[in-house]
Amino acid sequence: MAEETWHAARLIPTSGINGAEEQERRATSAVLAVMTAVREFGQAMTKPFGAPSGAVEAFIEVPFEVDGKRVFPDGLVRVTRGAKTWTALVEVKTGTNALGQEQVERYLDVARAEGFDALITISNDLAPTPGTHPTTVDKRKLKKVALHHLSWTEVLSLAIMQKVHRGVADPDQAWILGELIRYLEHDRSGALGVTDMGDAWVKVRDAVEDGTIRPTDAGVAQVVTRWEQLVRYACLTLGQSLGVEVQPVLSRKEVADPGAAVTVAVATLVESGLLRRDIRIPGGVAPLTLEADLRAQRVSCSLTIDGPKVGRPQTRVNWLLRQLSSAPDSLRIDTFVVGSRAVAASELLATAREDPTVLVTDPGKVIRAFRLVHSTPMGAKRGKGRGTFIGSVLQVLDDFYDDTAQHLKPWSAAAPRPRDISDEVDQEAAEQGVARSLVSADVSSQDGPEVDGADPAFTALPGEPPLREGMRRVRTSFRAHLRVPTGGE
Repeated sequence: MAEETWHAARLIPTSGINGAEEQERRATSAVLAVMTAVREFGQAMTKPFGAPSGAVEAFIEVPFEVDGKRVFPDGLVRVTRGAKTWTALVEVKTGTNALGQEQVERYLDVARAEGFDALITISNDLAPTPGTHPTTVDKRKLKKVALHHLSWTEVLSLAIMQKVHRGVADPDQAWILGELIRYLEHDRSGALGVTDMGDAWVKVRDAVEDGTIRPTDAGVAQVVTRWEQLVRYACLTLGQSLGVEVQPVLSRKEVADPGAAVTVAVATLVESGLLRRDIRIPGGVAPLTLEADLRAQRVSCSLTIDGPKVGRPQTRVNWLLRQLSSAPDSLRIDTFVVGSRAVAASELLATAREDPTVLVTDPGKVIRAFRLVHSTPMGAKRGKGRGTFIGSVLQVLDDFYDDTAQHLKPWSAAAPRPRDISDEVDQEAAEQGVARSLVSADVSSQDGPEVDGADPAFTALPGEPPLREGMRRVRTSFRAHLRVPTGGE
């Protein structure tokens, strides 16, 4: 038998997983074990929740008693440094299993009774906004116990960021972390990420396209929530490859009240048929805007970049085009001029490459900014993969960043250079018919602009101080004296 068909031995095998219960148990044990074995990963998982930078201990299926009944949270994590100890219960869901309010609140009661610091839940649910929880619980239960949530995509991103970008000091520990990454990336692990837009997707999409959608229609809020989760998933997957934390751009109001943010997004979807969210990439020239137009059946990714502060309109256009050598011909360029919010010109990159003047509608108006838009047809299916809405959104983001956004740099003024006066001295010496050494190169010796039709020797310039005027007359008279031929009076 050829060796190509042999399966390599794995630290965390995906074979032998039978049912959701076994899937959850294996995922829980794998993650918690690697947290204890790889110090950097353990800190990355717990420090954001308030744990100290210390030794990590982990246990699975620890029994507790609540109201005379025994309960078994999936895991427990304890971090100790000196006299300080931080402890958290862990509840895990894999596949399509969702967290239940009753179960989460029961484990919050256990944590409070035991004096633990937090409850951490892990599932494929992505919270609509960072720092929130996908399950609604009684806020009174959160007075003494913190409730945190991680999606499996976030766990995978933390592992990849630590191994690939931040590094693991010990080679053996790095290999162990790599085994966890391989396991979580396997379909049988149950760490699925965002795979579906929900049951209401097709109905809401068709209603928006037909113009019959209403804010009170069932499923509209669900679609908006799934959209926000998809954006967060797109940020996490892009961040994995870039090694930075890509985040959705949220206003203070949206962070403080996620429910109000959903209400605003629902109104926007009903009025304009748009799902939109900005995302910020550290080091990027500007935030990227992900947008889905359900009426036009297109998805797009765009950004707006400020133009140069100096130069003619044509010069500013050329500055942008030089940075778009890798961008596709189908990229759309919109220009904005000073004093107006409307688009001044809009052309495809292919046309602008042949004739850059098409982006200059009025040479007398200053171009202040450019908007670059990459748009593709929207996938119709609700799932994940080719021909799906999720697939088209992820693809348009990756393509726009790879081909366009990563190559852009903001304009910066050139460094000041010293004035080259050698040519000026040569010209003035030639005009006056004197030796070059007799012409002063000092700034104080340079004449100002002359008034047409007047004798510069006796005509004061507008606003010229009397002392400066007198000095200029002396210089002029001296130069006139130098022009007198030898032997003359």
